[in-house]
Amino acid sequence: MMFFGGWMMIVWIVVIVLITWGVVWMVKYNSSKSDAYQKRSPFEIANERYARGEINKEEYEEIKRNLSR
Repeated sequence: MMFFGGWMMIVWIVVIVLITWGVVWMVKYNSSKSDAYQKRSPFEIANERYARGEINKEEYEEIKRNLSR
């Protein structure tokens, strides 16, 4: 009977450690993702949008002109 009780205790410790690790990882991942987004310049954002095809060449040139003012 003691054998199974010891294993159950180990299993619960592992479960708690895994849950804690998952929460810490999620918090770090989300904060680093938002920091990277905030550090981009408007020119970089415009370049990425143009590269993805979200805006056409005329819109891209207009954005560049407006940002250089």
